[in-house]
Amino acid sequence: MTAPLDLEKLHADFSAAVNMSADEIESWLTTDSSHVVGWKGANGDRPESVGHASGRRIVQILRKRRDGITADDYEHMRKVVGFVRRHSAQRPENVYTSRWRYSLMNWGHDPLKEDDK
Repeated sequence: MTAPLDLEKLHADFSAAVNMSADEIESWLTTDSSHVVGWKGANGDRPESVGHASGRRIVQILRKRRDGITADDYEHMRKVVGFVRRHSAQRPENVYTSRWRYSLMNWGHDPLKEDDK
């Protein structure tokens, strides 16, 4: 059983973790690089990686009005925040063309945008 979600904090954490716009994510997901990373099942039998599917879901969430976000959306937002936090901590030396960066971008986070701050 998961703990009750603090929706205000979760929304703030999600907004901080997802630093790409819906249009940027959608455009990224059409690239070959976005398709070469991620888990596609134990036998590689999924047509799309979990992260790629998550990116499509993030686009949908970003395009919703705040009052239209469902409990399932908030649960996905929680997963996104966790993924971005865990994987951001594993930063490699080569960020620019790394599978690490591509995976994070599938989840709506471009680590190079952090470097611009």
